[in-house]
Amino acid sequence: MSKSKKKQSLAEKINVMRASVMGANDGIISIAGIVIGVASAQSNNHAIFLAGIAGMLAGTVSMAMGEWVSVSTQRDSEKRAIEKESAKLDGHYDDEFSFIRDKYQATGISKELATQATTEMLGDNPLDVAVRERYGFNPKEQTSAIAAALASMISFPTGSILPLVSITLFPQNVKMLATVIAVIIALTITGYAAATLGGAKRGKAVIRNIVSGLLTMFVTYIIGSLFAH
Repeated sequence: MSKSKKKQSLAEKINVMRASVMGANDGIISIAGIVIGVASAQSNNHAIFLAGIAGMLAGTVSMAMGEWVSVSTQRDSEKRAIEKESAKLDGHYDDEFSFIRDKYQATGISKELATQATTEMLGDNPLDVAVRERYGFNPKEQTSAIAAALASMISFPTGSILPLVSITLFPQNVKMLATVIAVIIALTITGYAAATLGGAKRGKAVIRNIVSGLLTMFVTYIIGSLFAH
């Protein structure tokens, strides 16, 4: 397997993992908010379950289509950037050469060394180098809109299962507390995973994730309580 294919495979794996983690996270928060809100208004497990299932199905389709549109739009933008840079190299090569050389020189290296580096890099694969330096992405690393959509389609309902099961199966006197605890544990895991993938601080990411989940459940609980009967 070539080096470019390995890089493409890595980019694809990261893309799918990102979509999976975010899909599961949204599934947990969204369905937790729905079932907590309905449960605060009434104790009918059948109604709570139906509301949760409806939210799960709607969220699954929404997340999958959102990922597909988002990644497809990104791919279209990258394609246009590649076409634009290819035209620049054909018609204004010197301008692109100067742009890249000046960018290298701005990092602190001498003009002579920057010129040499630019000459060697553009001589090997001019389009890839020019696109990377001007637009900040590698044309050889492509992500799949379908893979991202499928990942979300699977992960959203998977994340939704936990709050849905907790609110419907636990006894009436502890179902709220059990659901909140289950959601906190799940959001800790997804927050940690998301931070790891993004290279962010894990502690802050976990806290931020838990706070967003608790706030969602609190708001829907208050709203549901207003319509309690």
